[in-house]
Amino acid sequence: MIDRRFFLKSSGLALVGGTLLPNVFVRMANAATTKGNKTLVAIFQRGAVDGLNMIVPYGEEAYYAARPTIAVPRPGAEGGAIDLDGFFGLHPSLASLSPYFKDHSLAMVHAVGSPDTTRSHFDAQDFMESGTPGVKSTEDGFLSRAVGLKKESTISPLRAVALSPAMPRILSGGAGAVAMTNISQFGIRGGANVSGGFESMYAEAVAGTLGGTAKESFEAARILKSADPQKLQPENGAVYPNGPLANSLRQIAQLIKSNVGLEVAFADVSGWDTHAGEGGAQGQLANSLRNFSDAIAAFARDLGSRMGDVVLVTMSEFGRTVRENGNRGTDHGHANVMLLLGGGVKGGKVHGKWPGLGSQQLYENRDLAITTDFRDIFAELLTKQLAVPSLKTVFPGYEPKVRGVLLSS
Repeated sequence: MIDRRFFLKSSGLALVGGTLLPNVFVRMANAATTKGNKTLVAIFQRGAVDGLNMIVPYGEEAYYAARPTIAVPRPGAEGGAIDLDGFFGLHPSLASLSPYFKDHSLAMVHAVGSPDTTRSHFDAQDFMESGTPGVKSTEDGFLSRAVGLKKESTISPLRAVALSPAMPRILSGGAGAVAMTNISQFGIRGGANVSGGFESMYAEAVAGTLGGTAKESFEAARILKSADPQKLQPENGAVYPNGPLANSLRQIAQLIKSNVGLEVAFADVSGWDTHAGEGGAQGQLANSLRNFSDAIAAFARDLGSRMGDVVLVTMSEFGRTVRENGNRGTDHGHANVMLLLGGGVKGGKVHGKWPGLGSQQLYENRDLAITTDFRDIFAELLTKQLAVPSLKTVFPGYEPKVRGVLLSS
């Protein structure tokens, strides 16, 4: 039998060197001695990232006509996009993700988003996280509803975790999710032990609805203390960059490797509201994308074969205007782009119907039009990756369309 530690180190190195065959994560997972739980990791790019400069439609001249100072040059030019399929290209700051696209474990969905027409950050994020675009009365988040539908005999109090100082809208509800900023300090401030006496007093103080949450949180703290995931160092030569997203993903990787029953993890990263001085191949957006890309690439490298059981997906509340504004930035738009990475992804492809950037093709004569509802993508992730039995209450009143972004189960 191949030594597992040797296998993980070797397979991790193979991700960035040598020939990459279609979906290395699937092959790695199949070769591993054991298979873990399936996990979905969602990253919210808050502030509305410019998807047109992330995944560049360099094959369309209208893109360059609309962005005389912030367009990313075509592949082959200095600072040019990294070609994906002859029409789309990666922003050069996303270079660390390029090997995963070539390996068919990374895919994109373009012209995707929420059908609601709001250009308010707050409302758009709320609608996307609730999973009910246009409906403000929804009380819980769609990932909470989805996790709550699963009927395992043993439910881990760490099945749904947000790396966040407060519970995000998307996981709020009755699924028993927990939020934390540091897994080594989750529980009692100052590193004190979680004692039965303190638990009793705290539970009494928050009696009622919060009592159950308090109990689940204490149980989660006990599991974390026992598993001690923070002792696990990055594997396979992974080096995380500095920054909040990288720190969150490093800790999510530790939870996955600790086998604490994690099914859904959530993290967010802000700084995408580029109204002025956005930049093209270099500049404000480029710097943010580099850290974003390097954090995700480190996460995938760190997990090695375990990525065969993980799918990471990115989302943002809406896109940005096709035309640059007078401040060499972009304003609030409509359609955007999502990234998917992992063993179950039908990668090496930019999914979605491209609507075009001609004046007659734009939404309200200013934005990329939506051709894929974001709920379609999450519907496939929830059913195929997490085996959620029904989506009727997850996305009430909506019948998701199959988009084929994941491999067959």
